[in-house]
Amino acid sequence: MSDLLAALVLVPLGAAVVTALLPARAAGRVGLVVALALGAGSVLLALEVGSSGVLEAALGDWSIPLGIGLRADGLSALMVLLTGVVGAFVSVYASGSAAARGGALFWPVWLVLWAGLNAVYLAADLFNTYVALELVGLGAVGLVALGGPAALAAALRYLFVAVLGSLAYLLGVGLVYAETATLDIATAGQRLEGGVVMVTALSLMTVGMALKTALFPLHAWLPPAHSGAPAAVSPLLSALVVKASFYVVVRLWFGLPGADGAMAVATLVGVLGAVGVVWAAVVALRQTHLKRMVAYSTVAQVGYLFLLLPLAVPGLAAPAGAAEADAARLAWSGVAALVVAHGLAKSAMFMSAGTLARAHGSDRLDDLHGAVTRMPAVAMTFALSGVCLAGLPPTLAFVGKWQLVQAALAAGQWWWVPVLLVGGLLTFAYTAAGLRAMFDEPQRADELVELRPVARRMVVAPLVLAVLAVALGLRSVELLALVEVGSVLGSLP
Repeated sequence: MSDLLAALVLVPLGAAVVTALLPARAAGRVGLVVALALGAGSVLLALEVGSSGVLEAALGDWSIPLGIGLRADGLSALMVLLTGVVGAFVSVYASGSAAARGGALFWPVWLVLWAGLNAVYLAADLFNTYVALELVGLGAVGLVALGGPAALAAALRYLFVAVLGSLAYLLGVGLVYAETATLDIATAGQRLEGGVVMVTALSLMTVGMALKTALFPLHAWLPPAHSGAPAAVSPLLSALVVKASFYVVVRLWFGLPGADGAMAVATLVGVLGAVGVVWAAVVALRQTHLKRMVAYSTVAQVGYLFLLLPLAVPGLAAPAGAAEADAARLAWSGVAALVVAHGLAKSAMFMSAGTLARAHGSDRLDDLHGAVTRMPAVAMTFALSGVCLAGLPPTLAFVGKWQLVQAALAAGQWWWVPVLLVGGLLTFAYTAAGLRAMFDEPQRADELVELRPVARRMVVAPLVLAVLAVALGLRSVELLALVEVGSVLGSLP
């Protein structure tokens, strides 16, 4: 099974080269087949980790720290699985329209991005994580640029942000290496003892990843990039790309020891996330274009994820009691559920928005009147996605938010609970605003625009993901059990 770890990174890289050399039609067929194969491989990895435990591999039989180490625990397997499932469905969606892909370069650039995502989740050391993040950044910027001349400015801004985030991350890595003489995350965690250097390194790397994740107020690049990208690119950026940098934040905070100042940094990050939840949702309510509304929704949803730090970090401290440990476990599983729920629901929401924009020739809310009766399946996809993001039962996001509420109460940090409740209400409100525009009928029949034809797969693929985001709320036990495999929280009291 160790070969599977390498294959999940090397196969998409090799396929990217192949699709770049093939004619457009052949490249599309190869890209779709590879995407489906990677989706199946991600399921296989999750099953293996769930049954056998942590998997490790060293490329070329060079042992760590000299060689490139790959490691898959429960969290890694969950993220690879999310990438595989969303990536497969988005690839099916993209195969339905050249306009949705943004051009012939979609397949090679997307496969490079996919390889980078898997490499981030499976990398066992800090430097190879950096290399993987660069692959993700370059792939994401390239995909945004496929949106045409109007998207070039957003792509360039995204590139600057990605480079700046990488620089901050590298500075932190340099400090860790200076203290430990190793880049292996597990070894560095054993050698470090906290202190000012450790807090500084964690802060630098967290800021760098917060830039890439679009944590408020470092989010200005995200709405124009995500809303201006082609229809098949926006779901990839929102559901998958921002998760890679958040995953690195989790690995750093749970893999390296904290210090006295670490809790202050964690609390600050949590406050920024909470402000982002409310502020971005309010801004989403004021949008007049559907894709831009969904893009601001991503900024709001990202804020929930960073509540993990103030809720879980106290449980990682040496004298942590049972209450702090319970809060850490609840926050860990709750955020894991939110990550998956957001990935499924947001990709479905962006794809439905792209389909509506394609059919109507515009994503302005005023141009979508009558969409409920003319494109009911697409409108239902948007509605189901919004219900999941709002955290209404029985969706998977409800499970995640309920776990966070319990974690906040267990940790004695009740002030995060109103944020979770208000954020859910605002999410429901802007989802309702989008649906209201689709329900409204035009005053005259001649105001109805003639719908452009849309491939059936572009309707079915997002609907399946939206249904999955709801249905997984009923089978969340298996999902949460997977994320516990190999978790550092297993050693807590």
